[in-house]
Amino acid sequence: MSQQDEEAFRAFAHAQRATLRRTAYLLCGDWHHADDLVQTTLVKLYVAWKRIRNDASPEAYTRRILTRCYLDERRRPWRREAPAAELGDQPAPHVPTEDRLDLRAALELLPLRQRATVVLRFWADASVAETADALDCSEGTVKSQTARALATLRARLDDPALVSKEFG
Repeated sequence: MSQQDEEAFRAFAHAQRATLRRTAYLLCGDWHHADDLVQTTLVKLYVAWKRIRNDASPEAYTRRILTRCYLDERRRPWRREAPAAELGDQPAPHVPTEDRLDLRAALELLPLRQRATVVLRFWADASVAETADALDCSEGTVKSQTARALATLRARLDDPALVSKEFG
């Protein structure tokens, strides 16, 4: 990779890292795993950088890599580990507000593809077509997965404002 390509990649990775980390966290629900997903995503992006650096939307390509890394990791049997209730002598993590806890807990109960669909559509603000491309499925599948996920979230969050709100 040329020096110019290397600098362009570093600038892009630096600019996107926080957004990728938040998106990964919403997908997996664990900051450490989110960091691992972002690192894997950036490694794969680095390998493909010469090919995609001039694309109109390297952000969409990066989201696709992140989503596929997340789905691939969840399929691996060694990733099916149960987190411990206590981590020992480490300080307690920052506890988000109650609304965030409810939404995060509800997201964790969704099946993997539904969670990925909701995060891409409403957190990353990806279109139906971009989400379908990232998940390697049809636009109809994205729409049905989104509808099912939102219905589940509405029921689990039991919020009248969410029940009456329509998402397109």
